[in-house]
Amino acid sequence: MMGWRVMTAVPEKSLALLKQKSILNPGIEPKNTILMIKGITKVILILVSVTSLVYAQSSQRILYNFNPGWKLSVEDVKDASAPEFNDASWKEVTLPRAWNEDEAFKVAINRLPVKISWYRKSFRVPASDKGKKVFLEFEGVRQGADVYLNGKHLGLHENGVMAFGFDITDLIKPGAENLVAVRVDNAWNYREKATGAGYQWNHTSFNANYGGIPKNVWLHVTDKLYQTLPLYSFLKTSGVYIYAKDFDIQNKTATVVAESEVKNDHATARTFRYEVEVKDLAGKTIKVFEGDQTSIQPGETKSVTANARLNNLNFWSWGYGYLYTVSTRLKVNGRQVDEVQTKTGFRKAEYKNGMVYLNDRVLVMKGYAQRTTNEWPALGMSVPPWLSDYSNNLMVESNANLVRWMHITPWKQDVESCDRVGLIQAMPAGDSEKDVTGRQWEHRVELMREAVIYNRNSPSILFYEGGNERISEPHMAELKAIKDKYDPQGGRAMGSREMLDSKIAEWGGEMLYTNKSADIPLWATEYSRDEGLRKYWDEFSPPFHKDGDGPLYRDAPAREYNRNQDSHALENVARWYEFWRERPGTGERVSAGGVNIIFSDSNSHSRGAENYRRSGEVDPMRIPKDGFYAHKVMWDGWVDPERHSTHIVGHWNYQPGIKKNVYAVSTGEKVELFINGQSKGFGERSDGFAFTFRNIEWQPGTIKAVSYDAQSKKLSEAEIKTAGAPAGLRLTTMQAPNGLKADGADVVLAQIEVVDAQGNRCPTALNMIDFKLEGPAEWRGGIAQGPDNYILSKSLPVEGGVNRVLIRSTTKPGQIVLSATSEGLKSATAAFKSSPVKVAGGLSLNMPDAGLSPSLKRGPTPAGPSFGPSRKALKIISATAGANSQRAAESFDDNELTDWVNDGRVENAWIKYTLAEDAVVNELALKLNNFRSRSYPIRILVDGKEVFNGLTPMSLGYCTIPVSPMKGKTVTVQLSGTGINESSSGYGVEVSGKRLDDGVARDDRGTRGTLSIIEAEVYQKL
Repeated sequence: MMGWRVMTAVPEKSLALLKQKSILNPGIEPKNTILMIKGITKVILILVSVTSLVYAQSSQRILYNFNPGWKLSVEDVKDASAPEFNDASWKEVTLPRAWNEDEAFKVAINRLPVKISWYRKSFRVPASDKGKKVFLEFEGVRQGADVYLNGKHLGLHENGVMAFGFDITDLIKPGAENLVAVRVDNAWNYREKATGAGYQWNHTSFNANYGGIPKNVWLHVTDKLYQTLPLYSFLKTSGVYIYAKDFDIQNKTATVVAESEVKNDHATARTFRYEVEVKDLAGKTIKVFEGDQTSIQPGETKSVTANARLNNLNFWSWGYGYLYTVSTRLKVNGRQVDEVQTKTGFRKAEYKNGMVYLNDRVLVMKGYAQRTTNEWPALGMSVPPWLSDYSNNLMVESNANLVRWMHITPWKQDVESCDRVGLIQAMPAGDSEKDVTGRQWEHRVELMREAVIYNRNSPSILFYEGGNERISEPHMAELKAIKDKYDPQGGRAMGSREMLDSKIAEWGGEMLYTNKSADIPLWATEYSRDEGLRKYWDEFSPPFHKDGDGPLYRDAPAREYNRNQDSHALENVARWYEFWRERPGTGERVSAGGVNIIFSDSNSHSRGAENYRRSGEVDPMRIPKDGFYAHKVMWDGWVDPERHSTHIVGHWNYQPGIKKNVYAVSTGEKVELFINGQSKGFGERSDGFAFTFRNIEWQPGTIKAVSYDAQSKKLSEAEIKTAGAPAGLRLTTMQAPNGLKADGADVVLAQIEVVDAQGNRCPTALNMIDFKLEGPAEWRGGIAQGPDNYILSKSLPVEGGVNRVLIRSTTKPGQIVLSATSEGLKSATAAFKSSPVKVAGGLSLNMPDAGLSPSLKRGPTPAGPSFGPSRKALKIISATAGANSQRAAESFDDNELTDWVNDGRVENAWIKYTLAEDAVVNELALKLNNFRSRSYPIRILVDGKEVFNGLTPMSLGYCTIPVSPMKGKTVTVQLSGTGINESSSGYGVEVSGKRLDDGVARDDRGTRGTLSIIEAEVYQKL
C-alpha cells in the first residue's frame, strides 16, 4: 500500500471533492457519498486519494515555537544535563530570557553580572513525526553554550552572537519525553576552548552582556528530502536564497529567482520537482513557476533553482516595508514533501558616483548607529517582536532611513522588524575597534559567513560591515569573497569604517567626520556623540540643568556628555548640517550622509552623570527628546527635505520674569516667532535649519513659529501652549496588534502622564508616581534618574511630565489592572487582558510575531530624481605649487588619505590649479589638514586676481568658501601669513584626553608656514 501511495498522484479536483464529502467531513453520511460516486473503481480511487492526502499532510515541514516551558538555574549545577535530574525547584521561564535581565540599566555595562547558568526543557514531539528529520535552532546564546539532548552532548557554540543548529533526528524520541539542557558561560573574558583566543566583540564598552538564552529557539520537523536550514555553524548548510534581478523599476517588473539547497537523507534516491509560489502582502498568488526535475542520491546535497518574470511588483523601499511570501516546494510524483516559506522584499540597490541608489533613486543615508542589543530597562534585549517593531519604526518616524548596528550582528527579530518597517540596515559581523590577526580574525570571518547566510533574504540589509575600524585590503578581500559566494545577487555592499582609499571595499566612511567621494559611497558611521538626559529641558526649567552640570568625567568638565535638551538638539542640527551641505547635487564628489550615535539611550559605556549612554534621540523607554523632532524636520526627504515642517525646541511653561533664547528647527528660509499673536521678529539662522530668537521674555499663552520661503510664502508652522497646574494622571497602554498573549514573554508598555485640568501634559512635572499591579502579570517597571535608576521599582517619577513602565505576562491568562497614584493628583487606572496560548508537550504553533504587518506609511519609491544640482564642479586638470609640486595632484585625487603640503615656508605655501576650461568661479570647497582644530589665513585668486582673503572656518571635514564671482582658467590658493588660529576648546579631544583624528596622519599643529590641502574643489553656481 505504501508503494502504491507514493506512485499515485492526487488530482486537485479530487481533493477538493473529498473536502466536501464525508470522508473529510463527518457531517455527511458515508452512504450518500458512496451513492454519489458510482463504481467500485472510484471507491478504490477515493481510498488511494485519502491515504495520499494523509501522507502529504504528514510530510509537511513544521516549525514549532520552542520558547515555552524552560527551567532556569543561575549556578553551575552538577549533572544538570542528565534527563533524570530533578529541576523542580528551578525558576520557570519563557524564552527569550537573559538570566541577568534585572540588572539591565540598573548597573553600568561592565558590572552586568557573569555566571554559569543552566536552562532545561522537557518536550514531546508527536509520535507521527517518527522517521522525519528534526532540527533544533538557537538564534543566539551569550556567550559559550554547551547543548545537551537526552544526556548527549550536541556541541559547544562560543561566538555569543549568531544562530546555530543541530540535527537531532537520531537522538529524539518521538512520542516520548525528551530533555534539552544548555549550560551557558557569559564571562566577559570568555575564551575559545580549543585555542584560548578571546572573542573581540565580547567587550565591556558596547556589547551589553545579557547572559543565557536571550533570543528565540525553534524546532524544525521535515521530511528526509528537505531544503536545508540557513545554519552554517554545525550543520554547514545554507538554506533558501531568494533574490530579484533584471529590474525595470518604472514598469514594476523584475525576474525573481529562488535557489534552495536540498538534501536527501532517505536510504534511496529521490526524483523531485522544484516549485515556487509568490504571494503578495494580501496573500494573493501572483505567480507559480517550476525548476527542472532533479534526481538526488542518498546523502547527497544539491542546489536547485527556478525563476520567472513578475509584473506589477511593489518594490520594498524606505518606510515602505512591502513583503512577499515566497514558498519553495519539493514535489515527488506531484506530491509535496517539503515547503519553506520565506518573507522577503524585492528592491534594486546600487553604489556608485559616491551615492546610494535605491530603486533607481538617490537616497542620502540618514539615521542612527544603534547598539545591537537595542535594549530596554529590566528586559535587556529580550522583548517581543511587536516592541521591536515599535522601537525600529520610531526611527522611521524620525525620518531616518538607516540603522547601523554597532559591532555585532543584530538578532533575527530586529532584522525581520526592519524589513517590516522599511528601515535600511548596515549589518556587521563582530569586532571591537581594530583589525586583528590569527584566530581572532578567523572568528570574524566565520561570523560574517554565518550572518550573511542567515540574513541574506532580508531586503532591508544594504550594507555588510567588515570592521568598526579600517581593516587591511587582504582582509576586506576575504570578506567580500564571502559576500560574492553566498550573496552574489542580493544588491548589497561590503565595506568597513574608514576604507577611504580601498580598491576593494564597496562603501566606507569615518566616524564623526564628513567624507566625500565620486566613487564608492562614503557616509559617517557615527556622529554627534554628545549626551543628555530627557529630564533636562534647559537651565530655566526644573531641574534647571546647564550644560556640564554634574560630576566631572575623568577629572574634566563633561559639557559634551551632560547637555540639556536645548543644546543637545542644536548640536544634532549643527552636526547633520556638515553632511547635508555636501549632499548629492553639490558636485561630483559628495557625501552619502551619516548616522547619529545613538537612537535610544543605551546600557553601554557611560561618560556623564548616569551609568549608561544618553546620546539617544529617545530615552530607554523610547520617549522622544527634542533631537528626535529636529531630525524629523531635517530628514523628511530622499536628499533635500521634500515636505516642509517646523519644530519649536522645548516647552512654554516658565516663571514670570524669565528671559531665554527660543529655538526653532525648520526647513524654511526664514522663521518668524509669535507670542499670543504678537510677532517677535525673525530668527537668526545657523547651520541651515536652526533659528534663534534671543532674550524672549516668557508670558503664558501660545508661542508659534511660522516658516517662509525666500519670497515670504508660508511653508509650515508649529505652536506650543502653556499647560496649567498639574491636576491628574493619564494612563494609556500599548500592546501587540492581537493583544497581550499569556505566554510569559509578551509585554504591555504603559505610559503615565501628569496633566492639567484640560488634559494637557505638564512639561515641567517631576511628580513621584506609585503603581499597583493586579492580576496574572509581572512588573518590570521603567527608568528614571535616582537610586539604581528606579529599575524594578513600583514607585518612580515622571520626567518632563511623562514616563513609561513595562508589564510582562505570565503563562496564566486573565484580567490585569494597573493603577497609578500621586499625591495631590487624580489617580488613573488601565485594565487589559492576556489571552491563553496553546502549548502541547512544550511545543507551540503560536508564533511571537503573529499579527504583525509591514508599515507602508511613506509609500513606494517616488518617481523622478530626488535632487536637482545646485552647483557644478569645474574639472581640475593639473596643478603646480610653491613646493612639492610632484604631490600637487594629491590635493584633487578623490583620496582623502593623501594631501599636498608645502615645505613649511610661507612664501612657498601656494598651489595653482588649472581648469579644463574658462569658467565663472563662485566657490571653493577645501578639506585642510587639522580641519577641526585650525583656521588658515588664505588668499584665493582667479587668473591672478584676488577673489577672497580671510580665515578658513573649522569644520568636521570640508569648508565651502564663497568667492567674488570671476571667470578664469586658473585658481590659486595661497597662505597669506602666519596668523593661523588653533582651537583651544578641546573640541577635537575626548574627555578622556584621547585626541580624535583631524585630517591626514601627519600633525601640522604648531607650524606657522604650512598649508596642507587634502582635497580642493572648484565650483560654479547654477
